[in-house]
Formats: sequence, structure tokens, C-alpha cells
Amino acid sequence: MGLIGMFAFLQVYSVQAILPVLITDFAATEVQAGMVVGATILAIAIMSPFLGMLSDAVGRKVFIVGALLFLAIPTALIAQSPSIGWMGVWRFLQGLSVPGITVVTIAYIGEEFEGRAVTELMSFYVSGSVLGGFMGRFLLGHLHELIGWRAGYYVMAAMTLLGALWVTKMLPASRQFVANPNFRSAIQTLGEHLVNRYVVTSCLLGACVLFSLVGCFTFINLHLADTPYELSTGALANIFAVYLLGVIITPLSTTLLRRFGSARTVRVAVVVSMLGVLLTLVAPLWGVVIGLAVMSSGVFITQSATISYIAVNVKKGRSLASGLYYMGYYVGGTLGAWLGGITYARGQWSLTVWLLLFVQVLALLIASFGMIKTKSKAA
Repeated sequence: MGLIGMFAFLQVYSVQAILPVLITDFAATEVQAGMVVGATILAIAIMSPFLGMLSDAVGRKVFIVGALLFLAIPTALIAQSPSIGWMGVWRFLQGLSVPGITVVTIAYIGEEFEGRAVTELMSFYVSGSVLGGFMGRFLLGHLHELIGWRAGYYVMAAMTLLGALWVTKMLPASRQFVANPNFRSAIQTLGEHLVNRYVVTSCLLGACVLFSLVGCFTFINLHLADTPYELSTGALANIFAVYLLGVIITPLSTTLLRRFGSARTVRVAVVVSMLGVLLTLVAPLWGVVIGLAVMSSGVFITQSATISYIAVNVKKGRSLASGLYYMGYYVGGTLGAWLGGITYARGQWSLTVWLLLFVQVLALLIASFGMIKTKSKAA
């Protein structure tokens, strides 16, 4: 589960490490650079519910493997991009395949396992996705310095193909999956989910979470590439090592969830994330790095708690519920890339920080008033 999460997110945010280079190579604006990040995220948002419904009818493993194979194609085509616009097209095509991995994997876990095992496997899946997010940025940043970003994307495509072959061999076939090819039934389930408090609250919370993460880790690159820091792509790639904290912290969040429940865990995690965002305003580079580490740790715990909240509380149409969650999640990320670009162009990093804090306050309100308090282990 951890490695599937890694392969799913290896490509999603990789471009963030080379944004300053793309602005120079393509004579692009900050908003255009942000939307290259947002193109993949928008496609994921659009496709998540539909691939969830299709997977409910067809199966799990075949979708995961097929999505990984398709993902390798636009990844290789990015290397041929003649303009920032074409790069956005290939990035959009990347995003069309990602829900076939993410949404279906969450449904697979919910079907094949029960109780404590679900929470633990979800935390490993999120840890893998965190590792993939880091590896994509880290590898492409250093590959650019070694062979250029275009050749670097060929390497990334080859890694995705290897991932598809690995999943084909190692992932056990579903045992509990029951096909539901009835489209009318799927529409009925969709209607039930749209008024399900668990699903709606999770979608709104997910939107705030990814808005903050994308807005922060996209435009902090432009901030750190500018004076007084003037970091290279390799140095920017190294900054993303703070992501590795999420690999460690996310499995530990399982203990917090069992002890305090999802609602309390999310509230604390959001407050921690807000403190991290504020720390990025500290002038020395070490202060910015600490701020990013604290901010991302809070985000990863929030994401893990929210995904588990759906998996535990939604029993019918799990794949569709996961698809709706990811639609909300990635709509938030798209808005983070777009509004963050506008905000950064007008007020640089300091104004971007206040935008992120505003969205995190919304997340805190959603968690406080929207989430149904789950019983802790002690209770």
C-alpha cells in the first residue's frame, strides 16, 4: 500500500522543483507556472468520482495497474513540451489517470480489511503518497542539474512503468469485491453521499488541506529562488526533504486517532499547520525550513485522519465516497495553485501566507462544527 501511494504521487507535484526554471525557459508568469501545477490537480478532481463509479462496476487491481501504465505516457510527453501551454496539457493528462490509483486503492483497503487494519493501512498509504510527493520533487530537481528537466521526465516515465509492473506482480487480487455495474444504483448512491455529513465534511476539509499544501509548496519555491536566498533547483529539491517527516509522522497518527478520535486530532493538526505557515515568515533559511516541516506535518496528520474518517464511517459505495473526497481535495488544490499565483504576483510570499492562514481557519471551523465526534479508545 505504501509503494502504491508512492507511485501514485511521484508525478503529481514533481514540477514544483523546477518552476523557477520553467518561468525562465518559457517566459511564463507566476500564475501560468502555478497553473502548470494546478492542471494535474484539476484533472484529478474531475475524474475522481467517475473512476470511482467505474471501478465499482469493473474491479480494483485492473484499474490500479492500467492507470499506472497510462500515467507513464503523458509523463514522457512532457519532455517534448514546446511551450508552457503544452506542458499544462500533458500535466492535465497525467491527472486523468491518478484517481485510478488513489481512489481505487482506498476502496480496496476498505473492502479487504476491517477495524484497526484499515486505519493502519491507510496511514501507510498516506505515508507512501508523502514519500512519492517528496521523491518526485527531489529527483526532478537533481535530474535537472544533471541532465536537464526534459531528460529527467523520461527517467520519471520509466520509473512509473516499473511501478506498474511491480503492482501487477505483487498486489493480491480482490477477495471481497462485489461488482455493481448498475449505473442507476450508482447515481442513487451518489445522491446519498451528497447529503451524507461524513462525506460532505471530509470533502470540505480535504479542499482546505490541499489548498494550503499546494499554495505553500508551489510558491515557496519562487520565494526561495529569489533574493536573498537564490537557491538552485537542486537546493530547492533538498528543501522538500521536510516531506520525509510525513513518512514518519503519518503512521504515528494512528495512535492519535485511536486515542482522541478524528475530530480532535484534526483540530490539533490544523493549528500545528497554521503555526508552521507563520514560521515561514522568519527571515533565515533555517526558520523557513522548520516552518515547512511543521506545516506539512500538520497537513499529513489531517489528511490521514480525514481519509480514515471516511473509510470507517462510510460502508456503502466506498469507492464513490473516496472519489467525492478526492474531487473536493483536488478542487482545493487547483484553487490553491490559481489563487496562490495571483496572490504571490501581487504581494509576494508575505501576502500568500495570509491567504493560506485564512483557508486553514476555515478548515479549523469545518473540523470543529462539521465532524461528528468519534469515540476514543479510552472511552
